Amino acid sequence: MIENVVFDLGGVLMHFDPIGFSRLFTDTEEDAELICRALFKSLNWAYLDAGAISEDAALLIAKSKLPERLHPNVEQALAEWDLKRTPIQETNDLAAKIKQAGYGVYILSNASVRFPRIVERIPCHDSIDGWMASAFEHIVKPDPEIYRRFCERFDLAPESCAFTDDNQDNITGALAAGMRAHLFRGADELEDWLRDEGLKL
Repeated sequence: MIENVVFDLGGVLMHFDPIGFSRLFTDTEEDAELICRALFKSLNWAYLDAGAISEDAALLIAKSKLPERLHPNVEQALAEWDLKRTPIQETNDLAAKIKQAGYGVYILSNASVRFPRIVERIPCHDSIDGWMASAFEHIVKPDPEIYRRFCERFDLAPESCAFTDDNQDNITGALAAGMRAHLFRGADELEDWLRDEGLKL
């Protein structure tokens, strides 16, 4: 019986748009592409999510890939990108509805140490019972260990948790850890699936 719903963040509760973020800190499309590749789409972004590299180190490496004139831009991009994120309101509304129906609501995200500032900006923040971000655990989805650690942290039985993510590999990891899981394609479809799984919403 499902008692808890566990949400991914990027692409589920909040938009993640690397090129869109980059455009906010540059004047031309060409420069936006350069910043996007040097920062958001670099391997170091994954290292940030894994807690394997500091923001200072990531910035240093990003600057090394950019002309000097863009160094102030990439500094600002790294410092402020998370403040520019916009919510996926339908999913936030669903999370609040799930909480009001008496179920647990959680977030499990591949995210950097910036996550505590991000989570405060999520519209459904008051409905969240707990969260785990990969950078603090030094392990990332889809490794089944992070799902097991999540359940242990919040004293949840894996089979009582329904996990949703917009990445199929992360769904596979959740299933391997004993959770029920659904590939996110939209809030309406997720709500239909949860109802099919027995949630009374």
